[in-house]
Amino acid sequence: MIERYTLPKMGSVWSDENKFRTWLTIEILACEALAELGEIPAKSVEVIKEKADFDIARILEIEETTHHDVIAFLTNVAEYVGPDSRYIHQGMTSSDLLDTTLGCQLKEAGKLILERCAKLKAAIKKQALAHKHTIMIGRTHGIHAEPITFGLKMLMWYDEMSRRETAFRRAVETASYGKISGAVGTYAHLDRRVEAYVLGKLGLSIAPVSTQIVQRDRHAEYVTALALLAASLDKFATEIRHLQRTDVLEAEEFFKKGQKGSSAMPHKRNPIISENVCGLARLVRSYAAAAMDNVPLWHERDISHSSVERVILPDSTIAIDYMLKRFTWVVDNLLVYPENMMRNLEKTNGLIFSQKLLLELTRAGVTREDAYKWVQGAAMKTWEAGEPFEDSVRAVKEITSRLDAKTLDAVFTLDNFVKEVDAIFDRVL
Repeated sequence: MIERYTLPKMGSVWSDENKFRTWLTIEILACEALAELGEIPAKSVEVIKEKADFDIARILEIEETTHHDVIAFLTNVAEYVGPDSRYIHQGMTSSDLLDTTLGCQLKEAGKLILERCAKLKAAIKKQALAHKHTIMIGRTHGIHAEPITFGLKMLMWYDEMSRRETAFRRAVETASYGKISGAVGTYAHLDRRVEAYVLGKLGLSIAPVSTQIVQRDRHAEYVTALALLAASLDKFATEIRHLQRTDVLEAEEFFKKGQKGSSAMPHKRNPIISENVCGLARLVRSYAAAAMDNVPLWHERDISHSSVERVILPDSTIAIDYMLKRFTWVVDNLLVYPENMMRNLEKTNGLIFSQKLLLELTRAGVTREDAYKWVQGAAMKTWEAGEPFEDSVRAVKEITSRLDAKTLDAVFTLDNFVKEVDAIFDRVL
């Protein structure tokens, strides 16, 4: 890829300067290829390369009359080049320029997003390893279930981010295509070697068959991959929002010195970045539907897709870039409270051991129906009276007559729940 396309910030990828500079580069490369084929004078190409330039304000001024952005651009370039400008855009159609440039932009945007993904994965992995054995309660339906570790929660995020990263990398490859094949993709007025030369210099793949455009299922796959990435970020951020609730407070966004949470209540510390990520995810997900609506076009093309993708492609990539950056900061600086995790785990007075007890009874020869009835009865007593579950259990003669003291003691330990943590980490990492 030509060096000028390597831009430091996502917004720059979609700037008018970068777009027109890429257009100009494509036109110059096409002239170089035509000169090598002997179709235009080499001397004219040297003039074009020396003089070709553009002025964004002038392009927009011309477009006010032409109502056609590519013609306005070519007119402005011709003002710089002079008579040799007649060799520019030979045999090409506007979409050769537009879609090849779009391939460059999507590839560069993808590179930046994948770099962000790698940084987020590194931050998640660090937290996963740091809290590999930090025990906390697992929740299903929002209700206490059985113990897990905070590291396992982070490991699950890491595994999911790996899937999203792989899917998006594939989508970037799918979208990194261009075409220089003319008005309906038949190369009627242009040698196929021109396309090969231009796209080779740009680092893009050649669309094996095209109409006037590169087909929009490629771009829909790209935006859908972004939408799935946004959905995962939404999921992670929602978890932090729950964990930061005052009545949970097991983890919390870092609260900077001087930061304020409320104009009315000085005590407030809110998960504002996570909420921001959740909100932006809704926007990015909505773009996936618009991108899929862009796939069916009339015959060899219409421009119903054009206005849509001028919004959704810059917006979705910029939003994801921003979301990844902010959420990586949240994970890097996350405040984790193991003491609160243990305190919450103990809130149900040992009810977390109910399944272990149920299984020990079935191993002792009790039917599952009877075992479930006895254990649930003891559990409901704990729910209602608040006494320790172990005490409730030891008061049930049907249970104590079938399980000896040593077996019962082993039921009420946390080790059973985390004995496979190391193996799960090995499998993922």
